[in-house]
Amino acid sequence: MNIGKTGVWSPELRLHRDPAEIADAAAELDSQGWGALWIPGLGGGDILGDAERLLSATGHTVVATGVLSIWRHPAEEMAVGHARLRKDHGHRLLLGLGVSDATAAQRAGGTYRPLAALDGYLDRLDSAPDPVPADERLVGAMAPKLTELAARRSAGTHPFLVTPDFTATARAALGDAPLLAPYQAVVVDDDPRRARATARRFLAPFIEMRHYAKSLLRQGFSQDDIADGGSDRLIDSVVAWGTIEAIDARVRAHLDAGATHVALHAISPRDGLPRTEWRELAPLVR
Repeated sequence: MNIGKTGVWSPELRLHRDPAEIADAAAELDSQGWGALWIPGLGGGDILGDAERLLSATGHTVVATGVLSIWRHPAEEMAVGHARLRKDHGHRLLLGLGVSDATAAQRAGGTYRPLAALDGYLDRLDSAPDPVPADERLVGAMAPKLTELAARRSAGTHPFLVTPDFTATARAALGDAPLLAPYQAVVVDDDPRRARATARRFLAPFIEMRHYAKSLLRQGFSQDDIADGGSDRLIDSVVAWGTIEAIDARVRAHLDAGATHVALHAISPRDGLPRTEWRELAPLVR
C-alpha cells in the first residue's frame, strides 16, 4: 500500500458537524495529491463509518485510522468492516491500532497488558473469515517492545508526539522495510508566542496522559518540560510552527531520519475544518 511521503491528520474529518463539508474537503485534499488522510480514534464511535465517508469522497488517497483503540473496537467487527470497505473501495484503508491506556482497558473489562493484548488482537484479525492483511494494518507504537511487535506483525508504526531523533531510533529498531509514519503537529504561524499558544491548547491534555508523558520522558524531556501544558522546548521539539519553509524543514528532518511518511496535523486557532491551513500546506505534498 503506497501512502506517499506526506499526509493530512485531522480530528475535524471526524468531528465536523457537516458531513457534506467533510466530503468536499476530503475531495479537495485528494485532488492536491496527499498520500493519506488520517483520522484519530477519539475514544470510539463509528470510526469505520467515518472512514467510509472519506473513501467515498476520494479516488486515490489512502484513509488511515491513527489510531483506533483495541479496547473499544472488537477485532472481529474491524475485520468484517475492513473487508467490506476493501471490496467497495479497493486497498485504500490502513487500519491503525493502539493500546491506549489502563483506564480504557479497565472500562472494557480487561487487564492492561499492552503487548499481550495487542498480540491477541492481531491473532483475531488473522483468524477472521476475512483476515486483515498485515500490510493493511499498523501500530501506534512508541515503546520498544511494541515497536518490535509492529515490525513483525504489521505494516509498521504510527508514533504520536515524537521528534526526528525518535524517528531515527524507531527506524533502527524496525529495520529497513516497515512503514514508519510519525504524527507531526504543525501551526502555520511565524509569531512564536501565538504559535506556541495555539499548539498548547490542543496538546496540553495529551502531554498530561501517563503513556504519552512516559514516551516524552524516554525521548529526553524532563518533568518540568511536561508541566503546565509543555515547556517552550518541548512544544518547539514536537510541533513544527512558522513558515511553510520551516515546517518543510521538520518534514525533511523526519524523512532524513528514516520516516517513510509524515502525517501533518494542522492545528488552527479557529474552530471547524482548517481548510485555509491545508491549502497553505499543499506545497508539502510529496
